[in-house]
Amino acid sequence: MLQYLNQKRGQSTLEYAVLIVVIIGALLTIQVYIKRGVQGRLKSAADDIGDQYSDGNTNSVKTTIRNSDTEEFFNAGASSSNMIKPEITNVIENTIIVNSQQEFWGVNAAG
Repeated sequence: MLQYLNQKRGQSTLEYAVLIVVIIGALLTIQVYIKRGVQGRLKSAADDIGDQYSDGNTNSVKTTIRNSDTEEFFNAGASSSNMIKPEITNVIENTIIVNSQQEFWGVNAAG
């Protein structure tokens, strides 16, 4: 009877060991797919950021408009000016990347 219990304990330990080996094997098998999924998410997040800066292919147009109302007085030898309204400055900036299809970003197109 004592021998029977010892054999059953050994069989139970062996079953746990086989189960652990199967789980580790499954995790090692799917690690490639997990890596690809994480890399795909990272690429998608990077693409959502927007266009990157390109030193040679970036056109930037900046327009500055200033408006102010002033009065100027000229007398013999003397002049003065008064600002009627405060100066208003509007800045409009537009940046476009041209030739982005031909730009090399350091990634091979094949893979």
